[in-house]
Amino acid sequence: MRPIGAILGSVALLQLGSGLLNTLLSVTANEEGFSTARIGLIMSGFFIGFACGIFISGRLIRRMGHIRTFAFCAAVCASIALLHSLWVNPWAWMLLRFLYGLALVTLMTVTESWLNTRAEKHERGRVFATYMVVNLGGIALAQQLLHLSPDELFLLFSISAILSCWALLPITISSRSQPHIPERAKSSLKKIIGFAPLAVATSLLSGLAMGAFWGMAPLYATRLGFDLSDVGLLMSLTIVGGALLQIPIGRFSDTQDRRKVLIVVAALAAGLCVVMPFAWSNGSLMAVFFLWGGLAFSLYPLGVAQLLDQLHPDEVVSGSTDMLVLHGAGAAVAPLLVGAIMNLVGLQGMPFYMATVLAVLAVYAIYQVRHVSVLTAGEQAHFEPMAQSSHEIVEMIER
Repeated sequence: MRPIGAILGSVALLQLGSGLLNTLLSVTANEEGFSTARIGLIMSGFFIGFACGIFISGRLIRRMGHIRTFAFCAAVCASIALLHSLWVNPWAWMLLRFLYGLALVTLMTVTESWLNTRAEKHERGRVFATYMVVNLGGIALAQQLLHLSPDELFLLFSISAILSCWALLPITISSRSQPHIPERAKSSLKKIIGFAPLAVATSLLSGLAMGAFWGMAPLYATRLGFDLSDVGLLMSLTIVGGALLQIPIGRFSDTQDRRKVLIVVAALAAGLCVVMPFAWSNGSLMAVFFLWGGLAFSLYPLGVAQLLDQLHPDEVVSGSTDMLVLHGAGAAVAPLLVGAIMNLVGLQGMPFYMATVLAVLAVYAIYQVRHVSVLTAGEQAHFEPMAQSSHEIVEMIER
């Protein structure tokens, strides 16, 4: 692991900074009196930028090189974190979130492509597992940084900026040679929809569900009366649930019809959303979110695994990229929809929305099991836990 230690160190610091900023923005926007609809618009900006950045990150890296691109984008992220505290305006914040999404997906492409080329074939499983622990662990730990200054929210923007700056240190001091970024594979979305519609639907609908969580859950908890520390704890527990339960769910899906596993996971996640409004205490709601995270975080990798079951090796990169774009598109729309629904029906519009999205996925999966046969391209793929990321990670898994 020594050759990739610097990369993992930078990843950890990046996720600490970005994870803190994401939750902090939702809470601060509420403190500033922004409407629910405007908060949804702000949080959508990040996912729009993330989805758009998938198409430009490779070009930027090929032009500037890995280290210079990383330094450029990390500086952008740090500057944006500070600008939020200096320019308190919902439209400005939406623009800043868009630019942050562009920069962050480029940073992830830099680190993941570097990991991809540094790991030998026999080491890829261990490298990928370590990366996911660092990635999700950093986001979960970031929520606890809210304890540092619960009464001075704008000080936390500075901490986020500092962490983004610190992320420069490990990777820029590295003496390792930089990897090569190939041209982005041509999209095959139309073809994928034809032979793997459930995988496509899973990617899009899981994005619609997860975008609601990432964008609006801190606001939901705040308006329920959670203090800043409890908001951070709720977010951390959901992420930890997602990290812990993905593996047993995924390994079980490797031995079963993935579509049937998907039905059960989506239906249970929808049921937990129905339970959320009736939680009798903060602790019980946190327990529900922990279980929900374990189920909901599994949906996207289940969809990717199902797609990989049906792809030839030379189609993996383009197929996984299309899945990522769809997931990002769903996540971009979700805060807008949730914000509008919460304005119409009240605070519990968020779990109502997530329950509806996940129920639609379960119903569609039932239809697929009953009426559509799966065509596989070869040996069944293995499930791997993952979060929204660049296509480099799927390429590393499949090599």
